Amino acid sequence: MDDIIKIENVSKAYDKHQVLNNLDLSIKRGECFTLLGPSGCGKTVLLRLIAGFEVPETGKVYIDNTLVTDADGGDMVSADRRGLGIVFQDYAVWPHMTVFENVSYPLKIAKKPKEELTATTMRMIEMVGLKDLDKRLPSELSGGQQQRVALARALVANSSLMLLDEPLSNLDANLREEMRFEIKELQRELNVTVLYVTHDQEIALAIADRVAVMDEKGNIRQIGTPYEIFERPSDPFVFNFMGIANYLSVREEGGKYLVANGNQVIPWKNPEGTATSWVGGFRPSDVEVTRDGEGLTGVIKRASFLGATMHYLIDIDGDEFNTSIETHEAVEKNLIFEEGETCKISFKDLLWFDAEDLKEVTKQ
Repeated sequence: MDDIIKIENVSKAYDKHQVLNNLDLSIKRGECFTLLGPSGCGKTVLLRLIAGFEVPETGKVYIDNTLVTDADGGDMVSADRRGLGIVFQDYAVWPHMTVFENVSYPLKIAKKPKEELTATTMRMIEMVGLKDLDKRLPSELSGGQQQRVALARALVANSSLMLLDEPLSNLDANLREEMRFEIKELQRELNVTVLYVTHDQEIALAIADRVAVMDEKGNIRQIGTPYEIFERPSDPFVFNFMGIANYLSVREEGGKYLVANGNQVIPWKNPEGTATSWVGGFRPSDVEVTRDGEGLTGVIKRASFLGATMHYLIDIDGDEFNTSIETHEAVEKNLIFEEGETCKISFKDLLWFDAEDLKEVTKQ
């Protein structure tokens, strides 16, 4: 699979604020690629550089093996000549035009024959689930329907590359879930490449073939499949960003690895590397709680009944973390704890990080 987007050594600053610095990135033809990161990390700036709305200080941008931006040589292909479909979070549909007029606009500009324009537009309107709504104005549509209009307009020109900038952020939770699956289905059906920008981890994991996680300084910390990003994060930043993160500190004393401030020895494989202090990272779902048996001894600091689940805050020798147990399982296995009771803790998975790296992340 060849690359449809290639970015080499791209830097972008606004006044004294450096947003991107010598960034490299390749996106494969036909994949759904997500740029994921916190607000202000530069992901939208990167999308605008690819689209041709912004000019970098350094670097090159290739689209479909064509050099479209060369900051050093001064060459720049204008945005309207890059053959891209673009959808923004504010829909940007024209309020005075009907659904048909909005969707058909790119074909009208391209001076397509009337019969072709009508047939292509109606096919795309039906494809995004707006059949029989072609004569309506945007004011007569819901937010989700307006977003479908924007998608259809971006797709109608038969672009091989779609750039989507937080297109679902203004929708309610149910519509977001519905639309993310529709975007993925459209991408597969039309065999287009999608570059999707979002700060929403759930959307990124649901629709992406590959994800690039960016930090606040505009650096790409890791690129991988959703599984790799979530289950095998490259560093504490990625682990922290991808969901609820628990940590258990470990120190080495006399060749033994002891947990937190106590004297309990970790009953698992020791961390490997040159660090002198470690943290074991884990999700709430990685925790296994029992009343007795093997494992570390913990104390229930807080017990909360949340209907379907029991939520516990547990202390192990000074380190606290959260976990949940489905209520029916807690009842069946006698795992309804009161505050102050002891329990035994083991883990399905632990990811070892250098404690100093974690300090850098928590400082930010």
